[in-house]
Amino acid sequence: MIAASPSEGLARWLTETQGVPVRVEGLEAVSAGARRMNALFDAVYPDGTTESLAVTAIPSIEIQILPVTAEAAVRTLAADAGVPTPRIVGVSADESYIGGPFFVSTRVDGETIPRRVLRLVEQHQIGERIAGQLGEAFATLHAIDTDRAPIEIPRPDVGPIETALVAADTAMETLLQPSPVMSYGMHWLEKHRPPEPERLTIVHSDVRNGNIIVGPDGLRAILDWEGTRIGDRFEDVAWPCVRMWRFRNDSLPLGGFSSIAPYRAAYEANGGVWDEDRFRWWLALGTLRWGLGLAGQALAHLDGRHRSIVMAASGRRITEMEYDVLLATRPN
Repeated sequence: MIAASPSEGLARWLTETQGVPVRVEGLEAVSAGARRMNALFDAVYPDGTTESLAVTAIPSIEIQILPVTAEAAVRTLAADAGVPTPRIVGVSADESYIGGPFFVSTRVDGETIPRRVLRLVEQHQIGERIAGQLGEAFATLHAIDTDRAPIEIPRPDVGPIETALVAADTAMETLLQPSPVMSYGMHWLEKHRPPEPERLTIVHSDVRNGNIIVGPDGLRAILDWEGTRIGDRFEDVAWPCVRMWRFRNDSLPLGGFSSIAPYRAAYEANGGVWDEDRFRWWLALGTLRWGLGLAGQALAHLDGRHRSIVMAASGRRITEMEYDVLLATRPN
């Protein structure tokens, strides 16, 4: 039986896992994207102590990308290696508690909404600091032995370059109408494809302005590990530089808050190897992929698989992404 409210369900889950009666107070949703809900709350224990926590929930097990148990495991692996991410408290795939799979983690205070992040960055002049922290975090993540990753983490049957191209070509079928620009983008990617990487790494795949927690001291945590896979490290390195995540600050290609130089310097200083051609290819691939992903979200709303105003609104961004594909593939 599903609990009458998320607070009640979380309290029941915490009571069962902690072995003592636990109350949940102040449950407050802090984001509601197309796929997931994040909320903050306080767990109050019988001795009066309070623990500040966060819950990430998926509305239905049918739409989760990675099992919550695997996402929690890879976050713990990354945190143990030194990557800034909230510590996992517990995880449940049982939908009876709050209506879908979820995991609970420690709360990390700070800003996550991109425009607020950029205002904070400007106020404290910390753009280059965050860039360096991101470069270090990626280098740390990419140094982890892939054999230690949870078995559920996707691994490419062929090389990640070929896998990405095949997936993009398949996603072209989700376009709501033919797009000569997207077709051109696919042709450019095929023509300029780099060799497959000599070494595969754990790839978060969605670190960007909007999936990080930032405070006056800089980067505090990396969120949303549901897209983690084994692949080419430059998928990670390029993704936060896609124009979509600059939020109109085009002069600062890394998330709208920094140039590439301090980001690259920190990545290399912490053991990462930089390849400019591979970086540019994944930047173009990420741009095209995001446009196709928006088309897929709109289609999922239209055909009834996942009715959501967020999914429906995704379709109107496709034209903007066509412009971005042209920018990403223009001659140097």
